[in-house]
Amino acid sequence: MPDDSSGTKRTFSLGQTVATQGAVAELSPVDILVALTRHSECDWGDLERCDKASNDRALIDDGRLFSAYHSENGVKFYIITEWDRSVTTVLLPHEY
Repeated sequence: MPDDSSGTKRTFSLGQTVATQGAVAELSPVDILVALTRHSECDWGDLERCDKASNDRALIDDGRLFSAYHSENGVKFYIITEWDRSVTTVLLPHEY
């Protein structure tokens, strides 16, 4: 898990965790759980460096957090935590 400048591990609340019908149909529960764990530990997955930096800033500025991952069988999916940390959604790209 990434650390902040003081060496403290960064974390945030996922709030209510939900998944779209498409994500539930295409992804295994293990794929979802592993990705949610990575997301909650500030491992933003398959994003460009600038997008990862945006998430790092959003942790400080209370912005929306966005991650991208691939399932064991290669399905790309996203995880989005809302700015107020009330809800985290697992969804497929076409559902975005």
